[in-house]
Amino acid sequence: MNPKSQLRVQLSATRRGARLARLLTERQLDEWGLPFEAVTQVVAELAANAVLHGRVPGRDFRLELRRGDDGTLRVEVTDARGERRPRMPEASTELADGGRGLRIVSAYAHRWGVVDAPAGAKTVWAEFVTGIGPEEIVRGADQTVPGPLQC
Repeated sequence: MNPKSQLRVQLSATRRGARLARLLTERQLDEWGLPFEAVTQVVAELAANAVLHGRVPGRDFRLELRRGDDGTLRVEVTDARGERRPRMPEASTELADGGRGLRIVSAYAHRWGVVDAPAGAKTVWAEFVTGIGPEEIVRGADQTVPGPLQC
């Protein structure tokens, strides 16, 4: 993979780190000439989840963006809490104060899922088809989650 087609950065598992993940994503996608509204929203959700639910004191989270040769953009956020798997909230909790982040990810991304990462960590990933605007990304999103998501 061409190094100019990838961004990989370690960020502090703090609110400031989550905010920086969103800003870095916006800048990188702008540099690549790609629409960034939908992708930055997903990065904001995944980074917030890494900080709120995946934080281990003294450990960072990692953000990675990769442009594929096949026209996809893959976002990966890796945090230190592999045992805390993301899950979609049940329909009865839709009016709760929180828990909508994965619904936003599912609405914007064409595909998303979670995989184990080294040292007991996990990586939550989302893929987008590039070259289309955010409106088409939302309408074209596959609302299913590939692979098993565990609690």
